[in-house]
Amino acid sequence: MESFLDIFSFSILGWVLIGVLLGIIFGGTPGISTSMGIALMLPITFTMPLVPSIALILGLYVGGTSGGLITAILLNIPGTTASIATCWDGHPMAQRGEAGKALGIGILYSFCGGMISLLLLCTLAPAIAKVALKFGAVEYFAITLFSVALISSLSGKSLAKGLVAAMLGMAFTTVGSSPLDGALRFTYGNHALEAGFQLLPVLVGIYAVSEVLKVAEKDKPLPPAREYKMRGFGVSLKQFREQFSNMVRSALIGTGIGILPGLGGNISNILSYSVAKQHSKYPEKFGTGIPDGIVAPETANNAVTGGALIPLLTVGIPGDPSTAMLLSALMVQGITPGPLMFSNYVDIVYAIFAIMLFANIIMIIAEYYGLRLFLKILLVPNYILLPIVLVMCVIGAYATNNRLFDVWSIIFFALIGYGLQKFKYPVSPFVLGYILGGLLEVNLRRALMVTKGSYLAFFERPIAAVFFIITILFIGFMLRSRRKNASLLSED
Repeated sequence: MESFLDIFSFSILGWVLIGVLLGIIFGGTPGISTSMGIALMLPITFTMPLVPSIALILGLYVGGTSGGLITAILLNIPGTTASIATCWDGHPMAQRGEAGKALGIGILYSFCGGMISLLLLCTLAPAIAKVALKFGAVEYFAITLFSVALISSLSGKSLAKGLVAAMLGMAFTTVGSSPLDGALRFTYGNHALEAGFQLLPVLVGIYAVSEVLKVAEKDKPLPPAREYKMRGFGVSLKQFREQFSNMVRSALIGTGIGILPGLGGNISNILSYSVAKQHSKYPEKFGTGIPDGIVAPETANNAVTGGALIPLLTVGIPGDPSTAMLLSALMVQGITPGPLMFSNYVDIVYAIFAIMLFANIIMIIAEYYGLRLFLKILLVPNYILLPIVLVMCVIGAYATNNRLFDVWSIIFFALIGYGLQKFKYPVSPFVLGYILGGLLEVNLRRALMVTKGSYLAFFERPIAAVFFIITILFIGFMLRSRRKNASLLSED
């Protein structure tokens, strides 16, 4: 209670508000990630008192994670990597003139995901962290392999085309230095390729710039933002009850992914979308613009915020790049997170809990009352809006590593994304393949080092064995359902 009373002051809440607003701006700007926004503001916190500096960074973290849904829904361009799956149903709703409803659903369930993960953070942090510590390279490989198997559910009508797109995405992760031994692969003497292709330029090119090319080709204005009158967030009490299981399941997925270091929101939003589609009574409607396809990714990616703090506070391991920035801010102030955090700095721990609570409350208020402002983006003519988006994409790509090569990368991947769409290949498996390809390789090689080259030893570890069995069953189920659907179509 003392910590909550200390936070409940105009100065601390003011820093939370500033952080959330800046986070929404950074998150809603294509090409600028949440972690990049925190990195830009981090030097400012070095001269600030401890609690205000934490308030600013956590506000940025919460606001940035949620802010990516704005451009994902309105422009089909994910503001952050954590909003990729939000595009798939959010933008079709916006094209039907339901942009307000789509934004309202996204904002509401972003808040719900953050609050559920915060509840788990406050109550189960030490116990969950102990389980997470049991995860090694073998377990990470098993989880990543299961995520790769889920690509089949995102392949659309053609499983073959989905797998081709996924394999192409994985192939690009092999360019550059090998993650463990540093061997150069597919660089062809080009030093810029030695570092490989960075995730941000790939996503910006595949989604943002290819979308600009697609809109420019049609030479048609974006769908108008029709006035959408709704009560609250566009979700009735009945609809909220219907989405309750989807919300809770996605929040648990997001929190679980957040606990595991190195995965983060870009995995959780795609994984939760895939799981929601598998559990849905009408999976064929996913991708056409249904609330379920917004609820799952937005609940999950915001649930990562609380989940990523669990290993940070309990064992001193940041769950994602944004919490790594928070770790830096704490260490500059002379505080090292870890097992003794809950005994030596209990006031700071509960201050973090309180800040996360207020950050989520401020986030939902700020985004809700900014709805009308967000909808006006669709009223901006294409010849003004698209060049602005393109310039922001170039600035974001260049700012990642200060390399002009990353700017050329977004153009290269924009052409790939444009080509995939022209030839009716799904883009989502390509993105998922690229994100998971590097994780799959590095964890497989580490796991083989642990087991001394034995694949059979993978099944001797209980957690990994469970995920392998689930993966096999899932692939079998998908092949059976695809074959059944094909036979039904042939009979018709």
